[in-house]
Amino acid sequence: MTIGLSRNEYDCVVMGGGPAGATVATLVAQSGATTLLVERDKMPRFHVGESLMPETYWTLQRLGVLERLRLAGFTRKVGVQFVAPSGRDSQPFLFNEYDPRDCSQTWHVERSEFDKVLFDNAREKGAECHDETRVLDVRLQAASPHTVCLRFAEGIEQNVSARVVVDATGQHALLANRMGLKVDNPNLHKAAIWGYYRRARRSAPEGPELTTILHTREKKTWFWYIPLASDIVSVGLVGDNKDLLHRDGTPGSVLSDEISRCPGLQERLVEAELVGSLNVAKEFSYSTSQAAGDGWVLVGDACGFIDPIYSTGVFLALKSGEMAADAIVQALRRDDISAVQLGQWVSQYELGVSLF
Repeated sequence: MTIGLSRNEYDCVVMGGGPAGATVATLVAQSGATTLLVERDKMPRFHVGESLMPETYWTLQRLGVLERLRLAGFTRKVGVQFVAPSGRDSQPFLFNEYDPRDCSQTWHVERSEFDKVLFDNAREKGAECHDETRVLDVRLQAASPHTVCLRFAEGIEQNVSARVVVDATGQHALLANRMGLKVDNPNLHKAAIWGYYRRARRSAPEGPELTTILHTREKKTWFWYIPLASDIVSVGLVGDNKDLLHRDGTPGSVLSDEISRCPGLQERLVEAELVGSLNVAKEFSYSTSQAAGDGWVLVGDACGFIDPIYSTGVFLALKSGEMAADAIVQALRRDDISAVQLGQWVSQYELGVSLF
């Protein structure tokens, strides 16, 4: 249990213990810089976004967690498949047919366990890590160091100074919201309703599985279908916010209505039962007008988020965290924590995001 911090001054303070924050903290700490990683929730904590892209392999390899993930019991993911409105399955796109290397296989993960692996790894690589720690305030100065005000689970409060502050707070986007940096994408006002089902149809029980995308008859909405471990499948509905969340009825009735319009999904859920309650998210597509400033950086969902159809969330979190970490390490070594230095990775990153 947290009882204060080991110091009051850090080279780098990372706010948010998800994949982006843990990646930054791990790589910056490995460079020898004093690094603090704080997460407001108790780890492990729930998060959606279970299907990893093969390209996550390279950052996970650099973090040194591949073997741990291989032994974690996650469902192996070998490809993707699309299902037409009629219910007809497309030919699967198998990753190893295009790249036979180890990186072609990835996983469907329980994010609580996956994120905990990355959080623990940051601690093992030298970062000071605290969960159940809330950021009360960030006082950005004209020149670094900045001040981060924290409150621990026991109610103890402590202020720390940081030469570099990293916002990895996900869609809370602490700094981006405070500084008015979020840019709404009017073409992607999406909403999602999702839940977890037991006894849904599996393509390969105890073996590798596909991420499946299923379209409804009118093609106005689509479903993700992600087989997880322990006979659980994540099923999520995505559509325009003005459509899904402004109908009469509950999220459950909206979900049921759309399932009735999706023959491919109906077949897969014949014997399934919902585990727990449904989850709802809305208007989750945005970018930011600035991803770095003097002594501060945004990474992961705090930097931007797009429609999840290609499972980009964790990949972009890991990649932005890795690229930002390299810029931070270089900045600290050069004693140059300017916006130009800390943001040198952003244009290349944004080009990649634009392709998605």
